[in-house]
Amino acid sequence: MSESQGSESTRQLPVMEKAAESELGQSASAADYDPLPTADDANDGNGRFWSVRRVPASIIALLVLAGTGLLLYDIVSVRFDRPAMAWRRNLARELAERPLDDIWVLVGAGVAAALGVWLLVLAVTPGMRDVLTMRRPHADVRAGLHRGAAAMALRDRAMEVSGVRSVRVRVRRTKVTVRAASHFRELDDVRADLDAALAEGIKGLGLARRPALSVHVARANKNRKG
Repeated sequence: MSESQGSESTRQLPVMEKAAESELGQSASAADYDPLPTADDANDGNGRFWSVRRVPASIIALLVLAGTGLLLYDIVSVRFDRPAMAWRRNLARELAERPLDDIWVLVGAGVAAALGVWLLVLAVTPGMRDVLTMRRPHADVRAGLHRGAAAMALRDRAMEVSGVRSVRVRVRRTKVTVRAASHFRELDDVRADLDAALAEGIKGLGLARRPALSVHVARANKNRKG
């Protein structure tokens, strides 16, 4: 009876994994990780904000308005038995006489094609790459977070980690890159704490799609001034 109890008391219990490993999907001292998919991420794929692009639209509208007004004025002048403007006569003569392989014809065609491709790209892409889409707790409310503000928030979170002397954070749409300098403690320990703190910080940003995290920790240069 006592022997069975003793064997049960000495039986090896299952070891719980570290919280950082369950959070990051791998060792907390690793350099980077991909965020684990969650139900919230699957339901909050709202896409990027669409830019109104006021500057390109205003430029195109002004150019079209000026060209149309000038051409209309010249046509009305011709209808009243006045000579056409010199630029329109020269343009008609050049288009009729110049061969298609002329250098200026090719340059003009290339510029027109480039402008057309630029307008098509503006029409089919959302723009506003600096704004990260946030989750929508309410259907009628949509919010965004600027990448600079996100980088500042993560930098403040990283500077709270013991042993971190300086941090540079770069936030992109799919990845956050962090480069830190440590002046004491083991580098693996500092990186482990940074992984956990920044993973929690990214989660706290409330983004619709959490970016992956890449953390690099190096020893601070003692000879560097400032």
